[in-house]
Amino acid sequence: MTSDGVVVDEAVRAAWDSYRVLEKRTPEKERQQAQRRVRAAMDAYGQEEVSRGTVFLVGVLTAHIVGEQDGEEEDRLDPLGDLIPAVIRKLPGFELADPAQVPMVTGVLMAAAMGMNTVAWRDEFGTIPPKEALVHSFVLWLLADLFDSLVERPGATDQLMQETFNSLAAESG
Repeated sequence: MTSDGVVVDEAVRAAWDSYRVLEKRTPEKERQQAQRRVRAAMDAYGQEEVSRGTVFLVGVLTAHIVGEQDGEEEDRLDPLGDLIPAVIRKLPGFELADPAQVPMVTGVLMAAAMGMNTVAWRDEFGTIPPKEALVHSFVLWLLADLFDSLVERPGATDQLMQETFNSLAAESG
């Protein structure tokens, strides 16, 4: 773990794999592979680092959603008035989402909407407990679902992330 808001690459990949485990469109074989990669990353780097990877991806997707909007000003999604409330309102739909974690995940979303480093911001509050980590995973899923809806292409976020990880692997390999 680093203390400057930087997350280990494998932890970020495992964080995205957590999304793929939650996503019902993920084929069963890929879901099982994703579960194995998450376990391996947690064994190698710890649950905390994978959780920080999820916080990082929440920041990336929030920035992407806010920055990639086309159209008229009145059609744009306001991060503080629309995006954050829309995501937070859907959290009760996840049975395992602990309501006590909502203030912290809302803070991460606000930090992202304001262009801050979400990992550095969250690190200011200490380690991420497992119940909070789970809610960050739900937020990540909700953001990916929102982006897919905005671009009117189910699976668009997953495709974008897979292409990004593949290009990073090609660069480092």
